[in-house]
Amino acid sequence: MGSSIENVSVDCADAYELGRWWSQVLGLPLSPEDRPGDPEALIELGDGRNLLFIQVPEPKTVKNRLHFCLRPDVPRDEEVERLLGLGATMAADRRNPDGTGWAVLADPEGNEFCVLRGAHDDPPRP
Repeated sequence: MGSSIENVSVDCADAYELGRWWSQVLGLPLSPEDRPGDPEALIELGDGRNLLFIQVPEPKTVKNRLHFCLRPDVPRDEEVERLLGLGATMAADRRNPDGTGWAVLADPEGNEFCVLRGAHDDPPRP
């Protein structure tokens, strides 16, 4: 017998705004009960799991110890451009000329996340 993960929580300065941003990234809605200024915001990921944004007073100061790795439904570079257009910033570009690698981006509050090769990316070149 073990435990299961119900929520992945993200500490942040503005729970509603960061939750709204991630809802655009994931294509999933915020909970209908969430409103601007709320101290928590929730995105239901399905099968009972949630992404929960919790407002905290202290700012982010160091690299995340836990981060998301996204596998896009479109080519990786296309998704990276979309996310940059939504307000992400490039933290480290680890993409290689042969098509391997990933991009490390940061959300509007500086939380790092990775964008892996997409489902429609060509296989790496030898």
